[in-house]
Amino acid sequence: MGKEDFSLSDNINCDSPTDLEAIYTVPVTVSAVLGKSIMPINQLLRLGRGAVVELDRKIGDPIDILVNNRLIARGEVVMVDATRLGVTMTEIIKSDK
Repeated sequence: MGKEDFSLSDNINCDSPTDLEAIYTVPVTVSAVLGKSIMPINQLLRLGRGAVVELDRKIGDPIDILVNNRLIARGEVVMVDATRLGVTMTEIIKSDK
């Protein structure tokens, strides 16, 4: 059996919102990536409490918003309340597929 390449829109006719009702409860993982850093393992192993890891982004740069490890948007970090952060989407990334 070979791996098939298909598009959801090629196989499903979604004329109304009720057509998508079956997928509304499917859980997805949403991640907000502030930045990345590359370092050798020996440097990683020396990190301890209070260590600062420099990221590849500057303050004010947009962060990446991923759903199931796929980039879907960029956004900004916002305060939800005194103890929690959130993300506001500022740009939706269109898929190449």
